[in-house]
Amino acid sequence: MLFNSWIFLFGFLPVAYFVFWKISSANGRYFWLTLTGYVFYSFWNYKFCALMLASTLASYFAGRGLLRWGDPARRKICLVLPVTLDLLLLGFFKYANFFLGSVHSAATWANVEMRFPVFRIILPVGISFYTFHTITYIVDGYRGVIKPTRNFLEFSCYVSLFAQLVAGPIVRFRQIEYDIEHIAEADRAAHLNIGWSFFVIGLVKKVLIADTIAAVINPALGSLGTFTTADAWLCALGYTYQIYFDFSGYSDMAVGLGHLFGLRLPQNFNSPYKAADPSDFWRRWHMSLSTMLRDYLYIPMGGGRVRLLTVCRNLMITMLLGGLWHGANWTFVVWGGYHGLLLVFLRVRRTWWERVAGGFRRPLTFLLVMLGWVLFRSDNFRMALLWLRQMFSWRPGLSLSGSGALLLSLVVAASVAHVAPNTFEIKHEWKPLAQLGWAAMLVACVFFIAAGQQSPFLYFQF
Repeated sequence: MLFNSWIFLFGFLPVAYFVFWKISSANGRYFWLTLTGYVFYSFWNYKFCALMLASTLASYFAGRGLLRWGDPARRKICLVLPVTLDLLLLGFFKYANFFLGSVHSAATWANVEMRFPVFRIILPVGISFYTFHTITYIVDGYRGVIKPTRNFLEFSCYVSLFAQLVAGPIVRFRQIEYDIEHIAEADRAAHLNIGWSFFVIGLVKKVLIADTIAAVINPALGSLGTFTTADAWLCALGYTYQIYFDFSGYSDMAVGLGHLFGLRLPQNFNSPYKAADPSDFWRRWHMSLSTMLRDYLYIPMGGGRVRLLTVCRNLMITMLLGGLWHGANWTFVVWGGYHGLLLVFLRVRRTWWERVAGGFRRPLTFLLVMLGWVLFRSDNFRMALLWLRQMFSWRPGLSLSGSGALLLSLVVAASVAHVAPNTFEIKHEWKPLAQLGWAAMLVACVFFIAAGQQSPFLYFQF
């Protein structure tokens, strides 16, 4: 089920919303949000609900163990067992065939005969996100950052909350703990306007901007070999804006849905294309993932408090694993390594970077990020190298079909991404004329959805 689908907008969401506010007790609301989360998830594949339930049960009982036991050995078991289970499940479903295929390719290259089983694995939607929810919960409970809950319904509600279940943001329990524990006292009126405002803005980002760009560049990339230089750059620029408006649109919709149920989800994007350097970009892009990698991987390895060579190692390991998290493909790993190298360069040559004229640093950062997106979008290295070659070799003309619509979309996208305030910087107190404008855009979104434009969000695959 997609947020930008008829069944969600006119079926699932109204029922979930009105029943929720008819329930007055905390446990009743926990149960309802858990139930709606599992129903929402079952629209992809109901069988994988058991996988999410198993992860939820393991983490819940581990949390109870952390509450009960004070000796280090038992607490370590409560940490290691559920985290290991989560990582094994994630590793099998997401990376088993990737690992076996990589070993087979290496063996073939070395002229060594090896045979491996091929698993017909269906990747459960959102497994990376809810797995990270349970892992951060256990680690924070072990560290004493949070006090694990005794209420199973409360915890299951946190894990299966449909607003952020399949594509984030990655919400740590401590970020939403207060709202969940006071869910029976939530004020419907206080959250209604801001909830719908966030949701509509996110829907407009996805349907009217991201999907309009995708409708031009996705078919065009099938004939990459025929691209002119302008075609190649326009597609790179188009994907740069597409992935931002697609994912930030989803995040805005998730935040809006959270508000509709009295829950404040954290910000996931803070105008990343306004970043002044690669480090600044990662403080602004997919903030829930970047801060998680920082707090649970980079800092425990020593972070930036160690000698420079070790800092560079920590940055590279963090970004390589961050790239691998995005998908079982070497292009994602190299993309992560590319950003790791940018961060290492910035760490080593920050003085040089800061001497660059202020008006040039932001465009340079944006250009470096855009080149990385070429690798991220490519199905394999051959496609990435061909795309980059087309960008940096001169072939005159513009043959891209639908270039007029693309150019208009890019102008709108650039204006919003580089100039306008982001969704969290807006007060969401709209005057009547502005309300009319947003209503018109909502109608336009519904029109596009009715016409069959119900494309999945890009981060569903991660």
